[in-house]
Amino acid sequence: MAKTLQSIRGMHDVLPADSAGWQHLETTARDVLVGYGYREIRMPIVEQTELFARSIGEVTDIVEKEMYTFEDRNGDSLTLRPEGTAGCVRAGIEHGLLHNQQQRLWYLGPMFRHERPQKGRYRQFHQIGVETFGMEGPDVDAELILMTARLWTALGIGDVRLEINSLGSAEARAAYRALLVSHFEAHAEVLDEDARRRLHTNPLRILDSKNPDMREVIRRAPSLLDHLDAESEAHFEGLKALLDAAGIAYTVNPALVRGLDYYSRTVFEWITDTLGAQGTVCAGGRYDALVEQLGGRPTPAAGFAMGLERLLAMMEAAGSLPPAPAPHAYLVLAGEGTLASGLRLAERLRDELPGLRLVVNGGGGGFKAQIKRADKSGALLALILGESELQAGTIGVKPLRDAAAEQETVAQDALVEYLRNCIG
Repeated sequence: MAKTLQSIRGMHDVLPADSAGWQHLETTARDVLVGYGYREIRMPIVEQTELFARSIGEVTDIVEKEMYTFEDRNGDSLTLRPEGTAGCVRAGIEHGLLHNQQQRLWYLGPMFRHERPQKGRYRQFHQIGVETFGMEGPDVDAELILMTARLWTALGIGDVRLEINSLGSAEARAAYRALLVSHFEAHAEVLDEDARRRLHTNPLRILDSKNPDMREVIRRAPSLLDHLDAESEAHFEGLKALLDAAGIAYTVNPALVRGLDYYSRTVFEWITDTLGAQGTVCAGGRYDALVEQLGGRPTPAAGFAMGLERLLAMMEAAGSLPPAPAPHAYLVLAGEGTLASGLRLAERLRDELPGLRLVVNGGGGGFKAQIKRADKSGALLALILGESELQAGTIGVKPLRDAAAEQETVAQDALVEYLRNCIG
């Protein structure tokens, strides 16, 4: 007997019972984004490996340990995208969308990282990403945050809090980096292996460590906010003023650094306590140097990404996931000669009642078997077309969700109006 094949660890099927929640989330997010003037862009899921090494940073966990990288038949090194920003910037440069232009873009799709699967963290996961180009002030930073706040309301998610920080300019960060390295070198005995590895390559990431044994030395580390350049400080104060004016609550977290090298100035995260360790549900910030870093003209940019699996888990906890839509009606075809007439009737109903969810019995079967299928489908009504109804030009209508309601006979010419009244 052949071995039963299963999905790859950390890569999950979305079954029909769950797809309604995904569709609701995607549609709601799309409506919010379009309402702010954002346009969809779709990029390939495979890119040149160099794109991610140059943008994310070669000493990040993603590039060092997590990317799905392979050689194709031409010997080129390709990678399944671990995030969407780099590919969006590449597409913008390649197609001339960025220089001296303003763009508000969004995308949706799967990302891939080879890490240990756990709740809220998968090897194939899905993100909605938003990227803006050509706007350098704090106004667009505030817009991104306001837009996500509106999305939480639209999705029925309430248990989230906002943390913000500024990483300053590259020059200010370089000076701060030297102070940080000196601080951690003076306390090398409490650094774990991961922190020691990052000390001279990416010391800011040590601030993001969750190791409780390092909490005190991290707390006493110099704060980047005390070493910002004047322009970055003014930008951050401007953002806070805009958020205050909009009534958006936030916490300034000096240890918030994000895990990707391309961020500068504003960074932010929306965090929840309902998902355990995987508490970040949306994260983003500015990356003003990335376009030039990838070969384009200098272009200010900012964006965010949110994980769909985590949002769905939050919606489930909040009870805001919609049920899968059941059919309005199930057409039972009982007797000789009813199939062709039934299919023709079904198409007429679909023409005249856009949005009607109508299932036509398939695979034959006796009357009782078809009624069982109709009931199992969750349909409100069974429409019964037998030989006698066919002769009389009528249809039987049997309510399936109201035990007290009786079956009726309706003329086929009046069926459209009858169903319109039933389904609203």
